[in-house]
Amino acid sequence: MPKYPRLQSLKEINGVMTRYYVQRKALARVRPLAYVTSGAPVEILEAMGILTLYPENYGAICGATRASVGLCEVAEGAGYPADLCSYARGHIGAVMRPKEAPLKGLPRPDVLICCTNICGTVQKWYEALAELYGVPLFLLDVPFQRQTPPEEHIISYVADQMRELVDWLGAHTGRRLKEKKFRSVLELSREAIALWQEVLSFGRHCPSPINAPDLFVAMAPIVSLRGTRQALDCYRRLKAELEERVSQGVGAVPGERYRLLWDNIAIWYQLYRFFRPFMDAGACFVADTYTNAWTVELDVDEPFGGLARAYTGVFINIGLPARLETIAGLARRFEVDGMVMHANRSCKPFTITQSDVRDVLRDELGLPALILDADMCDSRLYNEGSIKERVAAFLEML
Repeated sequence: MPKYPRLQSLKEINGVMTRYYVQRKALARVRPLAYVTSGAPVEILEAMGILTLYPENYGAICGATRASVGLCEVAEGAGYPADLCSYARGHIGAVMRPKEAPLKGLPRPDVLICCTNICGTVQKWYEALAELYGVPLFLLDVPFQRQTPPEEHIISYVADQMRELVDWLGAHTGRRLKEKKFRSVLELSREAIALWQEVLSFGRHCPSPINAPDLFVAMAPIVSLRGTRQALDCYRRLKAELEERVSQGVGAVPGERYRLLWDNIAIWYQLYRFFRPFMDAGACFVADTYTNAWTVELDVDEPFGGLARAYTGVFINIGLPARLETIAGLARRFEVDGMVMHANRSCKPFTITQSDVRDVLRDELGLPALILDADMCDSRLYNEGSIKERVAAFLEML
């Protein structure tokens, strides 16, 4: 079987994230800990010295370690329907049976912060967590954006809630927000996002020095460590390694023949195995919508307004015209030959527009698109035989 070059930086990122979880467990004994949704303004909590953990990220760990099915079954046995998000079911199962979960579960939170800019499921998920743990929950309501840019009254509405969040956190944790620290965290977050954008841009090189499964591993710091120097260190090392690959003409897929675009969350339990047939055929996924969603713009000079604009405009919170513009822009900039879409049973907001996206790519850009049914963590919904046949047929079309 052909060998593919591995990025040393990814091993370092995995090490950083392992230490992140170990340290959170230790520090949670002496500092307040919050569970937050992935689209929450984490910079506020970081600036207040409040520890954060992301149950969604933990759900991905459960998927990657193939623990999700058993944990989902625990949640289903407790009455949570099987058609709910597998991140939610897996994490709730881990709360109920921590000894059976990766890392023996997450430490108990002191507060919960739920931001509605990614889906409606998180609201009910966090309400369930609030009941299971008996801890307070703050719901930050971010209206869905059918037009972009969002109207000013929406930005004011979200920014005002963020100011309320600061007061609420102060009341429940005794922590205060200091302006100097806040601006420092925002600047670190802005720098990390800029570096992440640079990392993603390397896919424009031919051959591309990085492939989508690598990006799915590399994205962990931009989600979990925004606003910290650790994220900057991770991406500076990764950028340097990618620059070296470009200078030496090293591609993530040797003999790159096709350039593809990925849509939706990774299939965590099949991360590299799923992409192997594409790689063996010389196909590299040079861009994707999932990791590109973490390229929000921050305005350090207008802290709350800037955060409101950034977190209101995340990819999954915008309407179809803006999504089409983003995806078509990626297809053009990265000069792709086709697109593969994961029709993710768990993430309906990410998936629901895919047939329209496919039609636009075909009719306006002349690009073939393959839609595959699966789930990000629940391997019971993965039909390996069917997927292999459809991938093989798609590759023959390129």
